[in-house]
Amino acid sequence: MAASGQSCEQTARTEQQPKRSVDQPLLLVDVDGVISLFGFDHRSPPPGRYQLVDGIAHFLSVTAGDHLRRLGEAYELAWCTGWEEKANDYLPLALGLAGPLPHVVFDHGERPPRAHWKLGAIDRHVDGTRPLAWVDDAHDDGCEAWAAARAAPTLLVTTDPAVGLTDADVDRLLHWASRLP
Repeated sequence: MAASGQSCEQTARTEQQPKRSVDQPLLLVDVDGVISLFGFDHRSPPPGRYQLVDGIAHFLSVTAGDHLRRLGEAYELAWCTGWEEKANDYLPLALGLAGPLPHVVFDHGERPPRAHWKLGAIDRHVDGTRPLAWVDDAHDDGCEAWAAARAAPTLLVTTDPAVGLTDADVDRLLHWASRLP
């Protein structure tokens, strides 16, 4: 999943990024609707700022960096976004995160029938026995069924794309991780 071709289980390390244990749960983080907000009333936007990404303006939540740093104490973070490796080109610096994060690589031609477009890639790249939380703004019934069928504990946190990741979401994720065996 990492740009070097390594999976989330074989994360590339940098000097700034602490070594992570596969004993930590994995947190898959979408970007659009979680960190990059949309659908809000532009006359009274949420706290954040615009950032150009490949010439496209994205409205980044002002709290996203703090939230992800807190979550990084309990989880191994990985991008799970259509941005793929592009997330590492912009977001660690913009959000104050250490080093690049591993990312899920999507083959847009392959996915299980009637399934969320990310599920096939997640199944290919994430050990099915590893506890996993996934934050996204577009979970559907198929995601819920997939999570329930996984061998490992799995938590889905669905965000409102106009608000993104909230303090309550972070508290819920940290509480869930603290209760894992």
